[in-house]
Amino acid sequence: MGYNWSAENATEAYIKTMKMAKQRTNEPDVAEFISAIAAGNNAQLMVVACAATAGLTTFGLIAASQQTGGRLICIVKGIEELHASKQSLNSNANHVEFVVGNAQSLLSNEYKSADFVVIDCNLENHEGILKAVQNVQNEKQKSTIVLGYNAYWKDSWLWSRSNSHLLPIGEGLLLMRVAGSSDENSQRGRRRSRWVVKVDKCTGEEHVFRIKSAGGVEA
Repeated sequence: MGYNWSAENATEAYIKTMKMAKQRTNEPDVAEFISAIAAGNNAQLMVVACAATAGLTTFGLIAASQQTGGRLICIVKGIEELHASKQSLNSNANHVEFVVGNAQSLLSNEYKSADFVVIDCNLENHEGILKAVQNVQNEKQKSTIVLGYNAYWKDSWLWSRSNSHLLPIGEGLLLMRVAGSSDENSQRGRRRSRWVVKVDKCTGEEHVFRIKSAGGVEA
């Protein structure tokens, strides 16, 4: 995944997610944010690993995939979760390629070319899934953006040692970028970006900004 950020794609996906999630909850902030990041980065192969039934996060990725024309893979643990997920998404399930299986194995093999991976931290092996993504990066040239949701109260040592950022969105959202070989070679002298979270003291609203800086290390 490159650095050509598309504000238009991000905005369109954000709005689509709001419309999809409107009837389900008044606080779809995680889904909106994930959708905007995926679409803004023009993700072409998105993979989400769910601990249970696919929900708002998958709605956000559906909106992003419609905006970028990319594929969306949803990995669930069993047949029961598969049926429940399709029922939850209704007609939107037609935009998702469901797979029943082990996310760690699937991301190491069939979907190792994914450029956008979302992991439910309620999965017992969520750190193993992250490690699988990191391992396949050694074979890839382009980077992969990885997001972990439901991250609060998790003892995620592997995430903390991987230059990830914990954003105060929803139940906690871990954000990290795993660089590919070509990205690491081209980083020197290139403008880098970082995420900044600001809280409006008057309204309590959280605002997340992506800021580019000339040189330095991502913060």
